[in-house]
Amino acid sequence: MSAVSHTLPLEKSKAYRAILWGGLITGVLDIAAAVYYLASRKLKFLVERAIVCGSVYGVAVYLFMNLIVLPLSAFPHKISYSLVTVVTGLNVHVLCIGLPISLTVRRIAKFKRRIP
Repeated sequence: MSAVSHTLPLEKSKAYRAILWGGLITGVLDIAAAVYYLASRKLKFLVERAIVCGSVYGVAVYLFMNLIVLPLSAFPHKISYSLVTVVTGLNVHVLCIGLPISLTVRRIAKFKRRIP
């Protein structure tokens, strides 16, 4: 019985950590989307070439996170950059961050042009 009572607080703290990380990641993605949107208002090619620019933006976000944010965050583990890790990280950032943001911004820009 004592083993169960000791694991419950640990599980609860893991759940709180997961909630905190989820909120933090959502906030970072919101900021990334806002930066791209604001830049697209001045740089029209970000809307006209959404696929290319979104892919480049995904790579830029990956590089920013891995070369600036992680080293400054006092991340407790040594960061390794194996080929598989880099390719996976780049693919995830391009397909899950860069392209959705750029294609959404392009759709919003087209929608705004139709409104008088």
